[in-house]
Amino acid sequence: MIERIAVYESEGFDPYRNLAIEQHLLETVLGGCCLLYLWRNERTVVIGRNQNAWAECRTTLLSEEGGRLARRLSGGGAVYHDLGNLNFTFLLCEEDYDLTRQLSVIRRACSLCGIETEISGRNDLLASGRKFSGNAFCHHEGRAYHHGTLLIDVDADAMGRYLSPSKAKLEAKGVESVRSRVVNLRELNPALTVDMLKAAMKQAFSEVYGLPLDLPPVIDEARVKGLSAHYASDAWLFGQKLPFTFRCESRFLWGGIELQIRADRGVITDAKVYTDAMDDGLADKLKAALTGCSLQIDAIAQTLRESDVEQDKRADLIELIASVL
Repeated sequence: MIERIAVYESEGFDPYRNLAIEQHLLETVLGGCCLLYLWRNERTVVIGRNQNAWAECRTTLLSEEGGRLARRLSGGGAVYHDLGNLNFTFLLCEEDYDLTRQLSVIRRACSLCGIETEISGRNDLLASGRKFSGNAFCHHEGRAYHHGTLLIDVDADAMGRYLSPSKAKLEAKGVESVRSRVVNLRELNPALTVDMLKAAMKQAFSEVYGLPLDLPPVIDEARVKGLSAHYASDAWLFGQKLPFTFRCESRFLWGGIELQIRADRGVITDAKVYTDAMDDGLADKLKAALTGCSLQIDAIAQTLRESDVEQDKRADLIELIASVL
C-alpha cells in the first residue's frame, strides 16, 4: 500500500546521468513509497534494451549533429528526446505497481492543461487520435518502474531524420520499433510549456494518490557517477549480442561496389565485397581492413585511411558506409 509519494527532478540534460539516476532510484525505492522522477534529455535517441542501434537510428547523422545515442534498461522501441519532451518515471515496489493508476496521473495532468486523452493498447497515450506518450516497463529484484515520454514541443523534423534508418540496412536483428502518428501537446494547447506540465504532473500525482508530496530522496553521487559511465560505454550502447548483416552499394567513377558487412557485439566480424573496379585486389583489401573494426564511422574511416585501399577510393567508401550507419 502506498503511504508516501515524492518527486525527484533532474537538473541536467545528460542522458547517461539521467538514466543512471533512474536506475539508482529503482535500486533504492522503499516499500510503501511511490517516486515520480521527471527528467529531460538534450538531442538524444534512446533505444530499448533489446534493440539494434543501427537498425533504429541514423547513428552517424545523430553524432554529426551533436546528438547522443542512449540505451535504457526497459524494453520497447526507439524514441527521440529533446528539450521539448518531458520524461516521467514511476518507481515503486512490485506489490504496489498499478499501471492504471500511474497512467491516471498522466491523463489527469493533461486534463489540468486542457487536453483530453485516451489509452491505446498497453503502451501508448493518445490525444486527438495521435500518440504523445509511449511507455515502457522494467522489473528488477522486487521493484519496478514505468516510464515514458510526454511530447510537448519536440522537433518533429529531427525526430524523423534520426529515427529513419537507411533502407540499405538489411537483416538487422533485435526488437524493431513500431512507428506511429505523433502529436506535440502544444498543437492542442499553444500556451503549454514544459514547466506547466511539470506542475500539472505534481498536482495530479498528489490528487490520484490522495497524499501530499514528501521530500525527494537523497542521491548517492558516487553510485550515479559509476552508473553514468556504464550507460555511456560502447559496451552497453553497442555490445549486446545482436548479430546482423547490412549491405550498401553505389557506383563511382572508379567502378561499382556492393558491400555486405556482418557485425556482432558492435564489431565487424566479416565483410564481403563485390565490385567491377579495375583494381582486382580491392575486395581483399577492404575485407582485411574492415574485419575486426568497431562498427562506428570514425573507427571505420581511420581504418580505411590506414589501409592499402587507394586514396581515390577511400573518401567514396567512407561516405557510402556512413550513409547507412
